[in-house]
Amino acid sequence: MINLLDTIRNTLVPIHKEGYLFVAAFFVVSLVLGLIAEPLFWIGLILTAWCAYFFRDPERVVPQDEDLVISPADGRISHVAMVVPPAELDLGSEPMLRISVFMNVFDCHINRAPVRGRISQIAYRSGQFVNAELDKASTDNERNGLVIEGKHGKLGVVQIAGLVARRILCFVQPNEPLEAGERFGLIRFGSRLDVYVPAGGEARVSIGQRAIGGETVLAEFGSAKGPVVSRRN
Repeated sequence: MINLLDTIRNTLVPIHKEGYLFVAAFFVVSLVLGLIAEPLFWIGLILTAWCAYFFRDPERVVPQDEDLVISPADGRISHVAMVVPPAELDLGSEPMLRISVFMNVFDCHINRAPVRGRISQIAYRSGQFVNAELDKASTDNERNGLVIEGKHGKLGVVQIAGLVARRILCFVQPNEPLEAGERFGLIRFGSRLDVYVPAGGEARVSIGQRAIGGETVLAEFGSAKGPVVSRRN
């Protein structure tokens, strides 16, 4: 019995406080729909469960190595390329290694710091809400960018709203310190994060790979291995 209770306790993931109101609203709507027709109640209950699942906030085991850049979110690696960072981040006009993580509506949407450091700048830009998986979303969509000064220089991480996302939340302020893997924001619902890696960082992921926020290594500094190439088998 004790083992069963431990299993249940470990399986149930906490819900982030930003989700409480949404879960409650989904449940109330389910009750109202149930007064109209019983099948609608069960449909609403399923959607309520999805809403709770969307706002889940699991603990993660974060690698403690300042030479690593950790994924800021759960999702699929959608882009790995050298790209000029957004002008509002003041990271210069030279291309930087950009690694993009695309989150669908079933991924955990808690955003975590890719590296340890201090927030030197936060820049919000309004924009469109096109599919966040498209490359042009980096420049066209609504976004919120953070610049983190760490061991290897300034790193940019940009929260990008998606096709159905309508709210970017940022929990931190300029000059605050951040630990790698520390929670700094949330995006509702479906979105993308771009990480702009300082010079010297080599990608450790490939397009199509799944990433776990706070755990998956996106890039590495100080390695003689060079870029890592993957293929599908």
